Order: sequence, then C-alpha cells, then structure tokens
Amino acid sequence: MAFKFSKKTTTVLVAAAFAGLGATTAFSQMAPFGSEEDIGFAAEVWTAMEEANLAGPNAIRAALTVGNDPHGMLLETFYTEVEVAGRTGFISVKRNYGPPGTDPEDVYNDPSAYLGAITVMFQREEGYDDENQNWFWVKYLPDGSLDKNPAGVALAGKVAKGMDVGCIACHAVAPGDDYLFTGSMPDAM
Repeated sequence: MAFKFSKKTTTVLVAAAFAGLGATTAFSQMAPFGSEEDIGFAAEVWTAMEEANLAGPNAIRAALTVGNDPHGMLLETFYTEVEVAGRTGFISVKRNYGPPGTDPEDVYNDPSAYLGAITVMFQREEGYDDENQNWFWVKYLPDGSLDKNPAGVALAGKVAKGMDVGCIACHAVAPGDDYLFTGSMPDAM
C-alpha cells in the first residue's frame, strides 16, 4: 500500500530535506525552478490567462469536480491553447477551492471566498524539459502572485524536478502518458 503525502507532510519533508543546506540561498541556487526567468514567464502566462478569461475578474466558470490534496477539495479545470511569449501552447488551468467540507453551492455563489490557488501547466517548446513533456508548472495565489515553497522559492518552472514528491513526480504517473489528470463530479451537486 502506497503512503499518500498530504500538503502539510510534503512541506515538512521538503523543509527538512533542505534544512541541512544551511541557507535558503543554497536551495534556490540548486532548484530547477523559481529563477527570474521562470518568474517572468509565469507573469506572461498569467497575462495570457487573463486575456483568455481563464483568470482574473472576467474569468469564465465551469462545473466543479472533486479534488484532493495538494489541490483543492473542489476544482474548476480548463484545457485549451493560449499564446504565451509568441508561442501557442496547450494549457491546463486548475482553480483550487476549499477547505475540506466546502459545499459546491457556496463556491458557485462566492468563488473568491473559497479560491485557494490556481495551478497551471503550460506546454512549452521542444527542448524545455523533454523528459517531462516540456511542461512549465506554476502555482498562483488567488491574486495572481506566485506561491512559494518553504524555502521562499517561487513555484514556477520545473517545479520539484528530480524530487520524489511534487508536481512532476505526481503528474508523471497520470494515465495517458500526458501528465494530466481529470476529476469527477461532486456528489453534492
């Protein structure tokens, strides 16, 4: 039986793993994500999402599906193409709602009160990260700013590449060999 890590457990393990490095700077220098280039590209992704009404005040709505850790308990997920930095690519946008026990009707009536994060996968050009299907990973807070890991590194780029837990490790086992999961409708609907 496999042990499923919760977000809290993962955060503690990641923090503990890098505590021995002696400084946050050491972690940020070796992380394959969170660079100034990643942060800049994440800003361009956010702008493209706003222009496509996938984020921001004019964001379109979708049916909620059941989610789980580390994403919200209820999700709105969109799959489409957008143009980022002059390149059209496939994007998966997941709006993460919670906390556990949140009623879907409450989310429909006041989504901003329950939105915890927006997690995104954007498929970049060949050669970006071929071994992981060239996905650019990013986790935004509801206001469009970037979330950070316990070491203070922005969650944008090849997030947790080479680690046993995190975005890439989890999505690498998705059925269909495309790193994408799909959910089911909540029972309460």
